[in-house]
Amino acid sequence: MQIETTGRNFHLDDRLRAYIETKLPRIVKFVDEPIEVRITLQVEKHRHIAELHIAHRLGIVHVTEEHEGNMQEAVNLAVDKAEAQARRTRTKEVDKRRRAGRNGHHGWPVEVLEGASVESGGAPRIIESSQLAIKPMTIEEAALELPTSQFGFVVFRDAGSDRLSVLFKRPDGNYGLIAPGEA
Repeated sequence: MQIETTGRNFHLDDRLRAYIETKLPRIVKFVDEPIEVRITLQVEKHRHIAELHIAHRLGIVHVTEEHEGNMQEAVNLAVDKAEAQARRTRTKEVDKRRRAGRNGHHGWPVEVLEGASVESGGAPRIIESSQLAIKPMTIEEAALELPTSQFGFVVFRDAGSDRLSVLFKRPDGNYGLIAPGEA
């Protein structure tokens, strides 16, 4: 982490630099490496202004706060605001990654076993493996999708009960439904 501290119309002493460096870990835990921090402290008439600019791998956090009392209060306000902003950004990123895997379509592995391996009494051998997309739908929608299914069955999340179900075509030409019962 690179830290650059600048004072405009303000004498920046080591005590204040050390104070700022103790406050920065509150923000740094929400941003990703590499991190560049620019802090500008300035005094205009009776206002103390603290400006934080934090550039990191996922974006930029930029905050300007002013306080009429002293510079430490302005730094505290700026760090609090920057921490809230970085936390919001981090939460959005985490939620976006979680939603990407969730979006209503769950993968369900389908494995085809070699018949000879099962009949011979040995350990079954998998010869093909696929992933199925499981979408929420009604039984009627699943019945419409069944003729185009490459596996001869449709696995879906029943929109009414929110349970996994399987719709398949029976040898007599009718449809069969496998649905979990009450336990």
